[in-house]
Amino acid sequence: MGAAIELGTGTARKVGDTMITMTDGSNEALRSAVVGLLGEHSAAIGHPFSLINVGFEAREGKALMGGLIARITQGWMYVELLAVAAEARGQGWGRRLLEAAETEARRRELTGIWLDTYTFQAPDFYRALGFKEFGRIEDYPPGDARVFFAKRIG
Repeated sequence: MGAAIELGTGTARKVGDTMITMTDGSNEALRSAVVGLLGEHSAAIGHPFSLINVGFEAREGKALMGGLIARITQGWMYVELLAVAAEARGQGWGRRLLEAAETEARRRELTGIWLDTYTFQAPDFYRALGFKEFGRIEDYPPGDARVFFAKRIG
């Protein structure tokens, strides 16, 4: 086995004859290759894998009031990011963005939508929209929790 090197972007660690290199995560060629590997395995066991990225933006005139970034796979939509501009909070922009995502999920006949948030952010907001908590990681970040929600729509 080769000598270990502390990993950082662009650095590598040799493990036997295998070289593992860390990238910054925006390597589209690597991402595409990993999705391809998942697709091959999933298809072989009867669950074809496809990954569809979608986004929704809310604007008032030219001003971006908020946005939602999601991905669809295995019959579910995962809301990766949802943010509303500070001056637009409390005015229904987040709800309208989630409603748009839910409308698209229904159009695609998906099973549901899932997402995660933090206890210091908006768990009650998601509960009010019909999302049910299905898990949490305590002390993520320390003193708070990361909370996972799902809403079945199909």
